[in-house]
Amino acid sequence: MRVITQQTLGGPEVLTIVDAPEPQPLPAEVLVRVKAIGLNPLEARLRAGEFPLIGRPPFILGWDISGVVEEAPQTWRFRPGDEVFGMPLFPRAANAYAEVVSAPALHLARKPASLSHVEASALPVVGLTAWQGLVDLGGVREGDRVLVHGGGGGVGHVAIQIAKALGAHVIATAGGSKRKFVEGLGADEVIDYTAVDFTEAVRDIDVVLDTIGGDTVERSLEVLRPGGHLVTAVAEEDSALAAKYEAAGMRFSGIALDPDPVALRGLVELVEQGRLRVHVQETFPFERVADAHRLLDGGHLQGKLVLTV
Repeated sequence: MRVITQQTLGGPEVLTIVDAPEPQPLPAEVLVRVKAIGLNPLEARLRAGEFPLIGRPPFILGWDISGVVEEAPQTWRFRPGDEVFGMPLFPRAANAYAEVVSAPALHLARKPASLSHVEASALPVVGLTAWQGLVDLGGVREGDRVLVHGGGGGVGHVAIQIAKALGAHVIATAGGSKRKFVEGLGADEVIDYTAVDFTEAVRDIDVVLDTIGGDTVERSLEVLRPGGHLVTAVAEEDSALAAKYEAAGMRFSGIALDPDPVALRGLVELVEQGRLRVHVQETFPFERVADAHRLLDGGHLQGKLVLTV
């Protein structure tokens, strides 16, 4: 099989395609012939060496996959021919930039028939991040006022839809060029952060979901109601910021993402009910992974990028 690997840290040019032996599934794992691979900004940061989540090169990036089961030797969950998707092993290396991946069966779900492999591969990381932030940590309920920072991005555009499905009043920040896109996802209010200071536009928020970090997460303290909750996907290790929130009588939670089969099934249910869709900005063939990473490096994506295999 072919895999995308890197021998050194650096820019997109360090990503190379090489031949490698197919993995052998361990007990309770399945072998998946990959059809599409979702890309995430985290992978660009790992490629560049911004933090050592999976150690030093050589390594194979990636977690989001959709494909077809080829072997399922010691599990009852799937059979050869089943179409599946998921985010195996995160935060451990899943070696997903590959034509074939071995993954724990529990970390996968059957692909909804309404999703293509491209769409399904784009969902797991962003969907599970949003679900764990809003459902498991945020405890969002009907009638809550929810502010989603970065509503046009990967996590943000899925979070808007999940919050709406939970019955929340959803406010999203996004650049002006993404206003129509974000409104189309169901956001009740959209704040153009390039023209308006969100701290002057909203108040009495029950839950803030932060996908931006920096001073955005710090200033979000100003818009929460007493006892409100800040959930962040990017500043989870900022102990000083957590202490500041707690001193103000607010809650502060960081998302520690894991594969979570219960949440994955929850996402499938929303997709099957027509209440959740994932937006793919652009697809790239496997061979153009460096081009895809250049776009990742640029940021400001609308939805997700996907490699097709």
